[in-house]
Order: sequence, then C-alpha cells, then structure tokens
Amino acid sequence: MHPTFRERRLGKIGPVVGPIGIGTWALGGPFFSGEGCAYPTGAPLGYGAVDDKTSERAIHCALDLGARLFDTADAYGTGHAERLLGRALADRRHQAVIATKFGNTFHAPTRELTGTDVSPGYIRTACQASLSRLKTDWIDLYQLHVGELPAQQAADVAGTLEDMCDEGLIGAYAWSTDDPACAALFAAKPRGVAMQFDMNVFEDAPAMLEVCDEHEVAGLIRAPLAMGFLTGKFSSSSELAADDIRSRPPAWLRYFQQGGASVPEWNQRLDAIRGVLTSAGRTPAQGALAWIWARHRLAIPIPGARTAAQVEENLGAAEFGPLSSDQMCEIDAILRRR
Repeated sequence: MHPTFRERRLGKIGPVVGPIGIGTWALGGPFFSGEGCAYPTGAPLGYGAVDDKTSERAIHCALDLGARLFDTADAYGTGHAERLLGRALADRRHQAVIATKFGNTFHAPTRELTGTDVSPGYIRTACQASLSRLKTDWIDLYQLHVGELPAQQAADVAGTLEDMCDEGLIGAYAWSTDDPACAALFAAKPRGVAMQFDMNVFEDAPAMLEVCDEHEVAGLIRAPLAMGFLTGKFSSSSELAADDIRSRPPAWLRYFQQGGASVPEWNQRLDAIRGVLTSAGRTPAQGALAWIWARHRLAIPIPGARTAAQVEENLGAAEFGPLSSDQMCEIDAILRRR
C-alpha cells in the first residue's frame, strides 16, 4: 500500500482510517420516500433487495483486509443498515471506526422517509436509537444528514454535538453536504473533523476541497464510483429493479435513465478515459478511486459494496496508489476541463 495512505485520518484529532472506507447505503435494502419527504411519494431511495448474510461477509472481508472506516446512516433502509453493521461488527468493534448520520425522520414499518428534524431533543433520540441498532456505546463520527440549514440553526446543532462529545456519546462530528458554506460552519468547530460530499472523476468539487484545506478536515467522498456507473458494468440496455433508486433516478443522478440503463453520453465519456483509468492493470473502478487519491491529500472515498468480491476490488485499488500527475492532466485534456 502506498505509504502516505496509511496517514489519512479524520481531521487533526480524529483516528487514522487509511485511504478508503466502506459505504453501506446499498446494504440497507429497499426504502422509499413517504409523505413529508423531499422526493415524490413512493420513489425508491435504496439499491434494492439485499441478502444480509452476503452483506455481513462483505463487512468481515473489509475488516480482514484492513479497512477501518464504515459509513452508514439511520435512514439507510430505515435502520436496517445500522442493524446489519452492528451485527457484523459485534465481536470486532475495536477494529472499526463507525460513522453514521442523523436528521432524516422515518417510519420503519413501511420503510419510508418522512421528513427532517434537527432539534436538540431529536438529535439525542436519534443518537440513542443508532447506538442501540449498532450495538455500541459510542459513535466515532456523527454526521448531519440534512444538506442545508440556516447558519444559526447549524450553530445550534453543532452546540448539541459538542455536548454529546463531552458526554462520550460521540467522538467527533461532520456535515454531509455539498454546500461549502455549510461545510465550513462545522469544519471550524473544535470537533468538526470531516465533511462528506459527492465527488468523482466526472464531477469535481474544488470548493469543498478548499474547505478541507482551510480547516484541515477529511473529505469523505460519497458516490466516488458515481453510484456504480464508473465500474463500467452498465450500458444503454441495462435494467434495474423498480426498488433501486437508479431505476427512477432523481435529477441529480445524471448517469442513469428510467429503468436503470446508463446514459449514452456518459458511456462515451467513460470510454474516452478508460485507458487511463485501467493503467497498470487497474479495473475502471480502481482507476476512479485512484483519481480521487491523486486529486487531494485529505480525500477518503467511501464506495459502497454489496459483496466480498466488490470489497476486494475496491480495497485492492490502494495497492496501485493514486494516478500520476501526468495521468490527471491527460484525463483533464480528454474531458476538455482545462
């Protein structure tokens, strides 16, 4: 493994977590938008059906291969992803750094998200529920899962989280947001050690990375493989189950069409840079992760994985290290970004 990868940590005070984490959105199973949610009622928000035994094997595989950071949320499968992670880590909690999220309300019996709540009382209630599902006494990184808030409300949330750090319920906190101004509000706080945001080889996030630099906080990169598109396994004839978010993609999910087929324009762009991504024997997914490591010293991708084989592929990317500066320039030239 490239030596500098071992030094990547959560901010200046957080634990060393290495170059890559494990995302668990896909392990939550189906869940949907209910009344009060921002999406149309009944819209799929998960990745479809899962097999819990397969999921647990994937988590155990990640631990065996040295992964430390596991990212989840109470909303994923309306609690299911947290319960699954709690079972999988039951005898190995000391090996893991658990990051989960709060702020979305949900009705577990119908697997529906119902809105948001970031009041102090709700934050504490949500935290206790996550602790129970995760079968742990503390959460290493507790992340706000609401994309934008007014500054004063965000300050109130941060105050509650600082108190929870003092009480030992959480170790540190972060904001999952794509708004640099919002991210900076938490990054400037004493125990705001990270921020989570979208970034991949097609969708850079320079303003967010500037906040990482300014405050020396980790950038947890969600959707580093563009919801699976950058694995190269999708085509214009692909089909996905109706309970998979990619089969009814919201406006921000630009790589997929209705039904789950990939968008031809994006297929062409992926084909154009495939040779660079697959250099030195990498798979397309491994090349996409290598781009993120080359892009910024504080970036830690957290790709999702359903199976042990996917975990092995993702974690195996670290053996190749980041792309070279010449390769980064080549991708920019191909994509006509500079």
